[in-house]
Amino acid sequence: MPSSSVLSRSLLAAAAALAFSTSVQAERLIRIVVPFGAGATQDTVARTFSNELGQALGATVVVENRAGAGGSLGTSQVAKAGPDGNTLVLAAASHNLASHLYAKLPYDAQKDFVGVSFLGRTGYVVGVPAASGITSLQALLQRAKAKPGALNYASAGNGSASHLAAALLAARAGVQLQHIPMKSTGDAVNELLAARVELVTGATIGMLAFQNDPRVKLLAYSGQQRSRFLPDVPTVAEAGIPGYAFDSWLGLLAPAGTPPAEVERINAAVRKVLAEPAVQERLARVGVEAGTLPAAQFQQLLRDDWVAAGQIVQTAGGRID
Repeated sequence: MPSSSVLSRSLLAAAAALAFSTSVQAERLIRIVVPFGAGATQDTVARTFSNELGQALGATVVVENRAGAGGSLGTSQVAKAGPDGNTLVLAAASHNLASHLYAKLPYDAQKDFVGVSFLGRTGYVVGVPAASGITSLQALLQRAKAKPGALNYASAGNGSASHLAAALLAARAGVQLQHIPMKSTGDAVNELLAARVELVTGATIGMLAFQNDPRVKLLAYSGQQRSRFLPDVPTVAEAGIPGYAFDSWLGLLAPAGTPPAEVERINAAVRKVLAEPAVQERLARVGVEAGTLPAAQFQQLLRDDWVAAGQIVQTAGGRID
């Protein structure tokens, strides 16, 4: 028969094991859904800070890719999720653009979501195969005007920001370009590297690695000002299309109806995480100008951007379905 001291130690060990098991079972699981494939802008950004966000929230944060239908598949899943803060979507400019591009979406971009946290902004870079011999945006546009509809460009898919950035460029320049939709930014860049397309207007995240690549020539940056990550690359406006500007916000959205207190809790955690120098450095390495906003201000940004997105789509040619 075990002694009382042995029995006590056994009971203590059993209690500790039970407490540990209970804490593991009770640990919160938060999913950040990325509505595009691996290598897309949202995917890279989500994986940059997910571990730190989990620590700040005392939860396990997992990133899930749910690509398909130009981003609407994964976004729709989040719209239908419980409004408890456990399911978020890492959205970008394509979120509002798609609502103007497509007549029928399985969700309402404004009514079915609430803005949780702004994360930052990224721009887009016009790149061409170096083998094309094109060394400036003006030379590219001259070739496009000489051969209407003959030049094609790859994007991360119909309705993606990389699609609209190029379509807007073509519309503003008065040229015809053929769109080749791919499944992700990575796929679009691979088409460029293989010289199977004439150009890509890719997110800075996907293009930074090629600024010294002999296979690629970076012609212009889409922002209002030059990117601090590509200081030698002129803006599109500088390179010949005055007034052109296109960039993308990045942020976390939750299903509509998520309690305000939960929105504020996640927002505070994100702001804490993005204040960490290590996280800022990781985001900078992929071309993201990190930033934070109170949840109410981010919600206003989303409303303003929805209006601007409609104007961009109209200029770029209107709906595509």
